[in-house]
Amino acid sequence: MNSGQMKVGRWLKIPKARRWLRITALGLAAICLVLVVFKLPPKPPLSSHYPKSTAIYARHGELLRLTLASDGQFRLWTPLSQIPTPLRTAALLYEDRWFHRHPGVNPWALARAAWATLASSGRQGGSTITMQLTRQLYRIDRRSYLGKLSQIALALWLELRYSKDEILEAYLNGVSYGGNIVGIGAASRIYFHKLAAELNLVESLTLAVIPQNPARRFPAHNALPEALLAARQRLWQSWIAEFPEDSRYANDLALPLPVYSRRELAIEAPHLTDLLLQRCAGAETIHSSLHLNVQKSLERSLRNYLAVNRGKGIQNAAALLIDADTMQVRALVGSADYRNAAIDGQVNGALAKRSPGSTLKPFVYALALDQGQVHPRTILADLPTAFGPYSPENFDGRFIGPVTVQDALIRSRNVPAVVTAAKLSGPTLYRFLQRAGVGRLQGEQYYGLSLALGGGEVTMEELAELYALLVNQGMSRRLDYCGERSETGPLPLLSSAAAFITLDMLKHNPRPDSKRPDQPDTAWKTGTSWGFRDAWSVGVVGHHVLVIWVGNFDGSKNPALIGGKAAAPLFFSIIDSLRSQRLLNGLDNPIPAFKPESVAEVEVCAASGDLPNADCPVRAKTWFIPGKSPIKTSTLHRAVYLDPETGSIVCPNTANSRREIVEFWDSEMLRLFEQAGMPRRPPPHLPDCYRNPEGLGDAPRIVSPSRAGTYALRLGKASTLALKANTSASDSVYWFANQSFIAKTAPSEAYSWQPSHPGHYLISAVDAEGRSASTEIQVELAP
Repeated sequence: MNSGQMKVGRWLKIPKARRWLRITALGLAAICLVLVVFKLPPKPPLSSHYPKSTAIYARHGELLRLTLASDGQFRLWTPLSQIPTPLRTAALLYEDRWFHRHPGVNPWALARAAWATLASSGRQGGSTITMQLTRQLYRIDRRSYLGKLSQIALALWLELRYSKDEILEAYLNGVSYGGNIVGIGAASRIYFHKLAAELNLVESLTLAVIPQNPARRFPAHNALPEALLAARQRLWQSWIAEFPEDSRYANDLALPLPVYSRRELAIEAPHLTDLLLQRCAGAETIHSSLHLNVQKSLERSLRNYLAVNRGKGIQNAAALLIDADTMQVRALVGSADYRNAAIDGQVNGALAKRSPGSTLKPFVYALALDQGQVHPRTILADLPTAFGPYSPENFDGRFIGPVTVQDALIRSRNVPAVVTAAKLSGPTLYRFLQRAGVGRLQGEQYYGLSLALGGGEVTMEELAELYALLVNQGMSRRLDYCGERSETGPLPLLSSAAAFITLDMLKHNPRPDSKRPDQPDTAWKTGTSWGFRDAWSVGVVGHHVLVIWVGNFDGSKNPALIGGKAAAPLFFSIIDSLRSQRLLNGLDNPIPAFKPESVAEVEVCAASGDLPNADCPVRAKTWFIPGKSPIKTSTLHRAVYLDPETGSIVCPNTANSRREIVEFWDSEMLRLFEQAGMPRRPPPHLPDCYRNPEGLGDAPRIVSPSRAGTYALRLGKASTLALKANTSASDSVYWFANQSFIAKTAPSEAYSWQPSHPGHYLISAVDAEGRSASTEIQVELAP
């Protein structure tokens, strides 16, 4: 008989001990009888008993954030299959060697613990892992006799209902590893910045001994307390006794072990993780699509940019980068400094509604392409224009006369964009934005034509989705933060032809530093909100979309907040940095060449944008959508014949006459050329012999009212409507309303007309040659 058996024998002769054993045996027998007689209720998973932290991971598995559970603990549930075998073995070796052999209670261990308690007034643990689990689940006071009996009974209960693996998994996920760090998942993440499955033998042995006395064995930053080291050494002796072949790791055990603390539990991409916690409330694990290295690169670029430009009063910026192929978010920086209250750093700029300035102009022209109004070389007039009481102006306060659609877009001319937007129908720009998912818009009448210039408000998310639509051949799709495909399919909002042509026009936009277009993979646009409150730069880079906002969350003005000067340099700084680091696949590749079959390339007269006639001297190539794009033969250049002696125009086939090509600009364009310092010679008066049945001259073009529509006027209160027409003739223009004569004006002269009553009007403009143009309007009383 060994000494342990002799001690137990002496203990059994004590009357108090014998009474304690009899009561225990009877209690256990009663519990077993109840469990056998009565049917056990359905068992819930043991994990349901624990409140859990939420872990947010980056695209490649890096931990972005670990939240506290509802009970204030860090608890990251880890399946047993993901807990390494050395750690499981070490925990059993240190806490409960007979775990797989006992029914939840080890009588020998209980007797040994009782003897130590009674004989030497010390305390010795006799609880099995199952019994320790009951303390976690049911908060049992094990110091009292009744508490210990309850613990034993509940351990038997658990063993009857759950497998050994389920019990061990729950124990390792619920035991304390010091402070408010609970469970092996949180402990491995916080102490070693690893997944539990990645723990090596030394790390496993270190963690295995903490739960027995977490208060004394709680690791500090890069320092293991003596109590922990001593306990680990005792476990190591037991380990090599069981596994002598592992003695080769003894030197590893002697090396310093890098350990981190809770203070070093980083929160990466805080604006993104805040957003995910809101949108995925209740989730234990969130796998985001964020690329952590790209995120850090964007954060550095913003910090460096603001450090250089702080003297200009530029204090805040935000950036959003998405992969247009998958619509997944690769990086999101909601503000320059999340922890800076002075700039409201915790506000997420990606979600803030701001005026987009000119960043919506590409979609004005994309819709016009689809509706057959323009092609890239169509000539638009950049000239003072009134839309009732609304008279848009250009950012620089100047008008440059005739300009192609592509140049009007790249140079961000306001007047051509508003004129084009005014002609849109089915859909209008407002309806297009609604269908594209732009939320919280006021009524369409609230914005009027100012919507094309940023009169509404959008978020960075919404702008990213709009520009991704151009890459995705006109198909609109929602952003995806978590790598899960949207349940709703893509929504066609533009034709693939219009998307392709718009993207191609934006590729010609020059960089602000080199004044030349960027690499062939970059198509971009800037925007400046009214009052210099927001500066934007948005563009496509390869198959990615980058959105940059610079401004202040309080909406304060700053003359430095101009898209081309404040946001564009940051846009290209980020692109250049990502390219140099080769962080994203596709940043060095051209924009996907998805040229649709419905797009053709045609030759046009460069000056007019129409098909060249025989007299057009300069021609250019442009994209064209057959069946949609407006096309006619140019009449800008016409051949006339001059008398060589007098220089006067003579009829064709006149003897000794000289042929010359003359430009026939209308009166308004001639005036604008003159204002721009580029005067053109007025078209000459042609003799009757040039008047063919088809007519060489053009009919008047009504500039104002700009289109058929409803105009709200204050009748009788000096509220007027401007009547203005351009004509190729030099004679007067005669105005009629419902066939009643109104006035006579010179070409391009505006006349202020005051309707006599509300109702429907047919407005007509007739020149001296009898050519006419008309438009229908509705006049209503303004409130």
